[in-house]
Amino acid sequence: MNEEETIIRHQKPPHQGGDRSAFVIVLSGRSVGKMFKLPVGEVTIGRSLDADIRLDDEGVSRLHLRLARPTDGPVALTDLDSTNGTYVNGARVHHQELDDGDRIQVGSVTILKFSFQDSLEEQFQQQLYESATRDALTQAYNKRFFDEQLAKDFSHATRHSLQFSLILIDVDHFKQINDVHGHQAGDHVLQRLAACVMGSLRAEDSFCRVGGEEFAVIARDSPRADAIAFAERIRKLVEAATFIYDGVHLAVTVSIGVASFVPGRHPDQTALFEEGDRHLYAAKNAGRNRVGTADGILGPQS
Repeated sequence: MNEEETIIRHQKPPHQGGDRSAFVIVLSGRSVGKMFKLPVGEVTIGRSLDADIRLDDEGVSRLHLRLARPTDGPVALTDLDSTNGTYVNGARVHHQELDDGDRIQVGSVTILKFSFQDSLEEQFQQQLYESATRDALTQAYNKRFFDEQLAKDFSHATRHSLQFSLILIDVDHFKQINDVHGHQAGDHVLQRLAACVMGSLRAEDSFCRVGGEEFAVIARDSPRADAIAFAERIRKLVEAATFIYDGVHLAVTVSIGVASFVPGRHPDQTALFEEGDRHLYAAKNAGRNRVGTADGILGPQS
């Protein structure tokens, strides 16, 4: 082997791009499966609200690293003096040009994959993420997403003393609907209810199916009064909605529990969920089609 062949063999593969876009895809961590498209210019990654790509995982610094994508040429990674360092393919780096397929470890649990994707590949990856985080029947987020998002939002609210609320929703007499009209009627009710609620959400809200006929809304930046008002709107919306299956009109209502984060009273997200659950069952015990809160019960004749 001559000297010229040795140099060629040790050169990095040519930059890839063309009509393909650059992405980072989360392979492990709380946002697993999520993909972020990299625009031309600089993008910061970290757990701060100021980061362009926010990863609120263990060991991620507020501004952990920067990715610079020029108009033409390789994407360059720069560690921003993070506490736990940045690793590319297992090696700790400060500055590194990235190749398609490189794996980037950020913090303790988060691993990102740098990749070039065309529009079809991007669509396919997004479908994979959706199928992993969405409930197939209702298209609400699933229980796995709920657990991860609630933990993430609780941690963020605790760290920054922010307000946020949890709204738990349960369909009244759902077993009776299934027993009398059949499970397909029950499925119809869940689909119709989910569509009603999702049409009234803010962009920052996360609507999740957490059980058979149980749903939850994680309402970020929502103080207690706002969350209670929103829960009452949901209750009225469902009560007024038309549920018809196989020509039969189904009377559907929901009971709702609201819990709002209070530092010191909620040491973890489990405590917040348990409070919301208590208020939900107080609403059921008060006659159903009610909203249970720390201030009492709202609803018809309450």
